[in-house]
Amino acid sequence: MKKCIRNNVLVYNYEAVPEMAMGEQAQVDFGETIQETPERKKAKLYFIAFVLSHSRYKYVEWLDRPFTTRDLINAHENAFKWFEGIPHEMVYDQDSVIVVSENGGNLIYTKEFEVYRQQRGLKVRICRKADPESKGRIENVVGYIKKNFAKHRIFTNIDRWNEDSWKWLNRTGNYKIHQTTKKRPVEVFQEEKHHLRPVPNPLEFSNVKPVSSITRTVRRDNTIRYQSNRYSVPLGTFNKQEKVYIQRTEEHLLIYASPNGPLMAEHKICHGKGQLIQDRQHTRDRSKGIDAYMDTVASYFTDSHLAQCFLKEIRDRYPRYIRDQLQIIMNQLKRTPQEISNQALEECVDKRLFCATDFVDMIQYIKRQRPLNVTDVRNEEGKIKPFHGQNAFIIQTYAQKRDVNEYIAVLEGEK
Repeated sequence: MKKCIRNNVLVYNYEAVPEMAMGEQAQVDFGETIQETPERKKAKLYFIAFVLSHSRYKYVEWLDRPFTTRDLINAHENAFKWFEGIPHEMVYDQDSVIVVSENGGNLIYTKEFEVYRQQRGLKVRICRKADPESKGRIENVVGYIKKNFAKHRIFTNIDRWNEDSWKWLNRTGNYKIHQTTKKRPVEVFQEEKHHLRPVPNPLEFSNVKPVSSITRTVRRDNTIRYQSNRYSVPLGTFNKQEKVYIQRTEEHLLIYASPNGPLMAEHKICHGKGQLIQDRQHTRDRSKGIDAYMDTVASYFTDSHLAQCFLKEIRDRYPRYIRDQLQIIMNQLKRTPQEISNQALEECVDKRLFCATDFVDMIQYIKRQRPLNVTDVRNEEGKIKPFHGQNAFIIQTYAQKRDVNEYIAVLEGEK
């Protein structure tokens, strides 16, 4: 996908992507529907959908409440049984039951999902927010389920609803000819399932604690108060909702949009008072283009050409997170002497450490290795500073001095 300007309008140019190899990838996403009950009431339902990228073979699972991390894991286990194997790569959106936060491209998963990911050996790829093109197959599946299965159906109970959806998959969702491949997913799947990794024995997981119902009012400056401190929420929250829901762990404060809604912010608990704890993601500076931003960062180094090469390598490795990487480096440069920054740059290039966090670690390492210059400290302490700039003339004032013989004459009684 590329951006271009046409008739003063920003448009996107797309190109066809080759088909994935068998067993290579599955895409996952969530969806919601509102169904009518026999009593003519409205029931909100939530579902998670899986699709094998090659065969387009699908699986769906429903709940009558929002998904938790444990629900997500159970759905994965059921999907792997349905597929009779595990794909080599799983593609997800940035959902709060999967990702807690991102640090310049270094994603931090929820604790329970990270345990599950390691136990199952899942290779995970997380799409950037508001980027449906990178997971177009599952986006189409979510819409297909809403329009072809859920539409006009009457909801009675969640168990019956799940059973009906699986029957629909076997009858329609996986049986009808796919418009792109011109093949039946169920027929292609018979070949693809042999390329999936085998499913080990079932796993057991502990329960996930529910979100607290404690609320906080969003202030005009997009912060909330908690224990005499202010914690930031994403910019614009004040204009969207009056209250948010909070949950405290041992070390972190979690802020949610609703009791079972997405995670909005996570902060480390501050034990002081009157402090502002702010996530840099909540005040991101998007006014500069990436190229101009790289020039600005490079100007902080003596060898700007070497700096540009360093930043370009970071951009190649973290194309989706380059702005976050540059912000991390810039924040460090603003509080680091240029001599140390130059040395850290050379060390990172020499050791091929092309990452913002590695650059920060290198600066900290160099600072720890530098000996304390005692002479400079003593010279600095030995400087005499005037009491006040306006009374500097006092220092130049001299008192009258008497000859010492006058004092001797007094002592001898001559005067």
